[in-house]
Amino acid sequence: MRERGRRRWASAAAWLALTLLTATGCDVRSGDRAEPTAAPMPAPTGSVAHVCAAPAAGPARAPAGVVTVDPAVVDDLAVKTLDSPPHTTFWLRPGTHTLKSGPHGQVLPKEGDVYIGAPGAVLDGRTVNQIAFGGSAENVTIRHLTVQHFAAPHDEGVVNHDSADGWVIEHTTVQDNSGGGLMVGARQQVRDNCLRRNGQYGINGYKGTGAVTGLVVEGNEITGNNTDDWERRQRGCGCSGGAKFWAVNGADVQGNWVHDNRGAGVWADTDDNDFLIENNVIEDNDGPALIYEISYNAVIRDNMIRRNNLVQGRKYAARGDDFPYGTVYLSEAGGEPRVEARTDRIEVYGNELEDNWSGITLWEDADRFCNSPANTSSDYCTLLVRDVHRCARPAIATAPLLSDCRWKTQRVDIHDNRFVQSATTAGCAGLCGRMAVLSDHGTFPDWSPYKGSRVAEAITFRQRNRWHDNVYIGPWSFVAHDRGRVLDFAQWQSAPYRQDTNSTLRPQAGG
Repeated sequence: MRERGRRRWASAAAWLALTLLTATGCDVRSGDRAEPTAAPMPAPTGSVAHVCAAPAAGPARAPAGVVTVDPAVVDDLAVKTLDSPPHTTFWLRPGTHTLKSGPHGQVLPKEGDVYIGAPGAVLDGRTVNQIAFGGSAENVTIRHLTVQHFAAPHDEGVVNHDSADGWVIEHTTVQDNSGGGLMVGARQQVRDNCLRRNGQYGINGYKGTGAVTGLVVEGNEITGNNTDDWERRQRGCGCSGGAKFWAVNGADVQGNWVHDNRGAGVWADTDDNDFLIENNVIEDNDGPALIYEISYNAVIRDNMIRRNNLVQGRKYAARGDDFPYGTVYLSEAGGEPRVEARTDRIEVYGNELEDNWSGITLWEDADRFCNSPANTSSDYCTLLVRDVHRCARPAIATAPLLSDCRWKTQRVDIHDNRFVQSATTAGCAGLCGRMAVLSDHGTFPDWSPYKGSRVAEAITFRQRNRWHDNVYIGPWSFVAHDRGRVLDFAQWQSAPYRQDTNSTLRPQAGG
């Protein structure tokens, strides 16, 4: 077990104080995302990241021993990087720095290079260059720099384009680019940055080949990303949001302010494992605050989660869809003792959820398993099997593959949270305040061994998913087994479900 991360919330009283200091009413946006207003959302108080309005400034004078980069000389940064040995420190003078014309005029750092921006130093891609910093060199550092107007292709990134290992990116603003603002490699540290208004993601945590381990994302403001609205351009792509992680094994996501992104705030998707998500403020995102999907073993604690998923929730409701789309959405994701991590469960505790579209949903698609045509991550298998082709008839119909070819929502422990839902939430039609544990009826493909209610029975009754010791305020209801079973609090606590032991519900918010 790793040592527990630092706590930035001292107590539940601190959460409440933060709640009262900012607007608590439910978002009244409808349908499509509203245009930004002139006045920005007020920042949370306390030690949560408030970076974009006042980023930390770099040194106003060149430190001793650095190579000075002149903004008046086009491509000076890339040329001096090429001409200097590894482990060189570069200081970018105030002003707008540009690269040579053409899409591939990026900077290619060498091992251990350091880039430091003076106050007002900007690296501008002029919507011509695709990439700012790329290449495979490890242990590169970027500090106090603004990187903007690069035209990265879809699913690619502007800074650390090639997901090299050991990079440190601090006190840097990455804004108004296409694609993803940052890519990540192993042991990367992303601290105290402003990641805003990028076309697809603020962070695209995907390496392709090789493993991403030991990732730290701490103290960043991640806001207004997915300006290109990729879910509408490629329906169902799952390729947008504030921060997206794919096949990352070991990540600490701490103390960030993730807000006003089009789509999900934080999304871990496909064979992620061993995440610590704590002390973040996640609010006013169009989609869920947090999605943890076909992944394993996580601690989600001490987060403030407010007014998320209202735009997407209302869209679904407007077309008659009553599925409980949770603002914390665990989809085919659970604890697995055979996969090494700091925990063998998904632990969700000490969080405050207020006025979101639905609460926490535990879901399994009965047709989504390794090698199923219904699995959109088609080249990936579970971490227990890995070889996609093993999950086929006849072997999949018997142990151990019958169990191990499924990503299971199991061993989820939800306790000591506070769930608040206003009775007057606009546009909810009774759909906002819901907790859920459910699956659908397995039907596909014809060789699936998971047809019928087999998965629904398992996720509801046999996979050790448990709510207890929580506080509910407002009009909450509960969904179990399938979307047709909507329960009140007494039914939820009674047999056969027996959920939320030692929990309390006060029907009306306020007071």
